[in-house]
Amino acid sequence: MIVETATAFWTLAPGHGALREESLPAPGEGEVRVRSLFGAVSRGTEALVFQGRVPESEWQRMRAPLQAGEFPGPVKYGYVNVGVVEAGPEALLGRDVFCLYPHQDRYVVPAAAVTPLPAGLPAARAVLAANMETAINGCWDAEPRVGDRIVVIGAGVVGALVAWLCAAIPGTRVRLVDIAPERAELARALGVDFHLAGEAPADNDLVIHASGNPEGLRQALALAGDEARVVEMSWYGDRGVGLPLGEAFHSRRLKLISSQVGRLPVERVPRWDYRRRLSLALELLRDPRLDALISGESDFLELPDLMPRLIAAAGEVLCHRLRYPTPA
Repeated sequence: MIVETATAFWTLAPGHGALREESLPAPGEGEVRVRSLFGAVSRGTEALVFQGRVPESEWQRMRAPLQAGEFPGPVKYGYVNVGVVEAGPEALLGRDVFCLYPHQDRYVVPAAAVTPLPAGLPAARAVLAANMETAINGCWDAEPRVGDRIVVIGAGVVGALVAWLCAAIPGTRVRLVDIAPERAELARALGVDFHLAGEAPADNDLVIHASGNPEGLRQALALAGDEARVVEMSWYGDRGVGLPLGEAFHSRRLKLISSQVGRLPVERVPRWDYRRRLSLALELLRDPRLDALISGESDFLELPDLMPRLIAAAGEVLCHRLRYPTPA
């Protein structure tokens, strides 16, 4: 009997990863075998996983849906995969699908774990689906309203998507804020106003922080108007964050709200589930302007050497796409 194999990327120790070959089971009843086309590295969470900075208290909560291994490692982690169904139910055969699967060239999962791409969405752009889900959840938590003055701090992929979504609400005035002047080009591509951190306007109705830098959250508090909402979308792993919660924080009655994609807002739960949210994310990605969020592309087989460079590049990288080899 011929045993099929797959190649996967594992984080073996903090700062060190490698490709491993593993056996690939034949799909059973109700399962699909997927050949990967594209993936992407999440600069936020994956950086913390690769560096071994997930706190022990969060090891269970921060598991990826189809993760193998355990924190801090060895662990097969990731949640961005776009592939084509090679075997499984007839309705899915040959379909391009998105799956929350780690970095691996072929894999077998329950058919319910994959979501077919909608018509008009290229597979190469669908790697933004997990980021779009995070942005959608952030907007639900932030509750932007018609006419709001909104500042989004951090022009990474998630921050840019949040600003793009908020700008679609009639009457809003959205500013995307970052310390890197080159992010102005990204903002223009998305149709959003851009400001450098020191030039951002104050007295806003809503401020959303997604820079991953505690200094950005401190600025978010300063830019919020009285009684305004400040939504924190960054996750700091094991790093402590100090905030100026004295001074005028209480007298201005600011609201500091956390947002995390792993849980739906409670008011959405009666009508929404994770599959419906992912389907919405994929539909929204049909806009070709969002290609501006792809900052580079590399071959999957380069990932062991590439990952440390992506993590070190920090603000230079948006979404770095992985291209899987085409079978001979």
